Amino acid sequence: MSTWTSGREQGTNVFHICGYSQHRSTAAGEKKKTILSSTFSVGGHNWAVLFHPDGWSSGDEIVAGLVLTTRRVKVRASYELQLVDRSTGLSVSVHKETPRCFHFDAKDHRSFISFFMKKRSLFESPAYLRDDCLTMECTVTVIKEPRRTETKSLTKIQVPRSDLSGHYAKLWEDKVGVDVTLSAGGEEFAAHKVVLAARSPVFRAQLYGPMRETGTEPISIEDVQPAVFRELLHFIYTDSLPPLDHLKADDRTDLIRHLLVAADRYGMERLSLMCQSILCENLCAETVATTFALADQHHCDVLKDACLEFITCSTAMDAVKNTQGYKNLKRTCPPDVVEAFEKTSRFRKA
Repeated sequence: MSTWTSGREQGTNVFHICGYSQHRSTAAGEKKKTILSSTFSVGGHNWAVLFHPDGWSSGDEIVAGLVLTTRRVKVRASYELQLVDRSTGLSVSVHKETPRCFHFDAKDHRSFISFFMKKRSLFESPAYLRDDCLTMECTVTVIKEPRRTETKSLTKIQVPRSDLSGHYAKLWEDKVGVDVTLSAGGEEFAAHKVVLAARSPVFRAQLYGPMRETGTEPISIEDVQPAVFRELLHFIYTDSLPPLDHLKADDRTDLIRHLLVAADRYGMERLSLMCQSILCENLCAETVATTFALADQHHCDVLKDACLEFITCSTAMDAVKNTQGYKNLKRTCPPDVVEAFEKTSRFRKA
């Protein structure tokens, strides 16, 4: 890991000009005076404040600025000059210079001097010029070259993904500690009471509630096919469905429908939603009517709405009406519901 940073160093110099009036040129033709503060160091370089009380041309202006006094260097810096109110001690900014490059070139004084002009009336205001003394503050900010610092990456400990479901599946597969037998369609399944109770409120009531079954006989699971109950137990132990690629499309859809019924019966909402999602993704003219009837029976509102949208689609209704599932739906659904389907489809065609 590395970090790219640009450093800044800032310093302030207070410059007092006492006997201010004595530094003014009074006689005609007298050479104009230049005042320099004592040097001060910021960012490893020496600086001084420049002040021309008579200006350079007009008598109404004053020239001030900053001078780099260190030779054979190149530095980027900005500065701000402030006048100090001698009655309150507060400072007021009179000039801010944006960052620029300073370097000492004897042939070009602008390379190491930055100056500005301001009205004399500002500097000689009674608030700042008092008892023939003027106080200025110059704050210099040196912008240092960006540098890259290398940071050694700390050792990280990778935490593997949870394999809790794998452990539970192995426990079930090896029948370690099983303490209950369930019978579905004449086939017996060994399981753990506490796992069944933790995953299903129906099993919890059946195994640990006031009406729990006693004795050593297998608990009978009515109206659930063995293949369906096996997948239900697989979900209970692993929180997932096994791959069903070995089944044909119709058989897979049929298994998922029966598993949805079992999930609803045993109060397993996540499994119910997983089954609904699979059925929704595989809606077609041949299956939608049967899926709608199932969704209506088990209060799967989202799946039911998806079926409604598919059935009432103008391009699908004709194909749906020719399926056995739709004929069964017409026998079981209220007539007004079926009529609503067909009216909606006719409206969309129009």
